Amino acid sequence: MTIRKHNPPKFERLKDPLLSRPQFVRRQFRYISFAVIFVGGSLFAGICGYHFTENLAWLDSFLNVAMILGGMGPVASVQTTAGKIFSGCYALYSGLAVLAAVGIMAAPIIHRFLHRFHIEDKTKP
Repeated sequence: MTIRKHNPPKFERLKDPLLSRPQFVRRQFRYISFAVIFVGGSLFAGICGYHFTENLAWLDSFLNVAMILGGMGPVASVQTTAGKIFSGCYALYSGLAVLAAVGIMAAPIIHRFLHRFHIEDKTKP
C-alpha cells in the first residue's frame, strides 16, 4: 500500500506560460468552492455555538451568525456568560474569516494578473 502525498495547489512560475482560460476557470472554481466550504463551516460552528450557549432556536442562531459574518452585528441580545464569551470570540473570528475567504477567492485572479503583467514586461526590449 502506497501513501499518497497531498500536493498543495501550485501556481505557475514566472517562466511558465499563462494558463488557458478553461484551466483558469477550473482553478477559480476550486478556490471559490474552498471559500464557500470555509464560510459554511464558520456558519455551522457559529450556529451550534449560539444554539448551545444561548439556547437560541436554530433559525435565530442562523440569523445571529449570518448578521455577524456579514458585518452587521448580532440581532439577539446575549444573556449568559458563556454566550458573551462565545459571541466576542466569534465576532473576532468572523472578521478574520471573511477577509480570509475573500483572499482565497481573489488569489488566482491576482496571480493571473501579475503573471500576465510579468510575461508582457519580459517581452518588451
